[in-house]
Amino acid sequence: MHQVKIKGTDQSYPVGKIVCLGRNYLDHIRELGNKVPDRAVIFVKPASSLLADGGTIQIPSYSNACHHELELALLIGTEGKNIPEGQALSHLAGYAVALDLTLRDIQDELKSKGLPWEIAKGFDTSCPLSEFVPAAQVENPNAIQLTLKVNGEIRQQANTAQMMRSVEEIIAEVSSFYTLEPGDIILTGTPAGVSRIQSGDQLEGEIEQVGTLKVSVA
Repeated sequence: MHQVKIKGTDQSYPVGKIVCLGRNYLDHIRELGNKVPDRAVIFVKPASSLLADGGTIQIPSYSNACHHELELALLIGTEGKNIPEGQALSHLAGYAVALDLTLRDIQDELKSKGLPWEIAKGFDTSCPLSEFVPAAQVENPNAIQLTLKVNGEIRQQANTAQMMRSVEEIIAEVSSFYTLEPGDIILTGTPAGVSRIQSGDQLEGEIEQVGTLKVSVA
């Protein structure tokens, strides 16, 4: 069973579901030519998709277009269902740096046929994740800087203030569909700048007050 730890503490959590939010930054919606959604676009990754800091991404042989997507990750520490926005942050145990890797060619093919596209999002190593820092360490998760470098070149740079839905709104909306349990992880969406990664690439994600994530591509 996959476990995640809170940095600097003895706390650890068995990973439950990894709930991901799509289309939460307007510039990213525009760069992919998607429509602005009326409600949150939600999908789930299996725990087997996790890859620890320092690990190696394995791009499946059936794809030629694996894209990086830098995201702020939330760790649920207290169970909740239909959580009010005003209480949302109290359900968090920590924050981390995450990548939501996407097989864009497979996703586009399946979407064009009206089929589910989980295999484009949930493959092994598709969710690189840093250690979580205690939630109290982040003063305001809705106003922190995100940066992703590939081979030392900045590919994505934004602020969570640009999110269409705040962290509180995300938790409230996700909890209206799923009971959130300790060990569940929520990915909050990616800003513009997504692009293809390939063998030998070195990726470094950084989120202000949260930390860094470094992974490579096999």
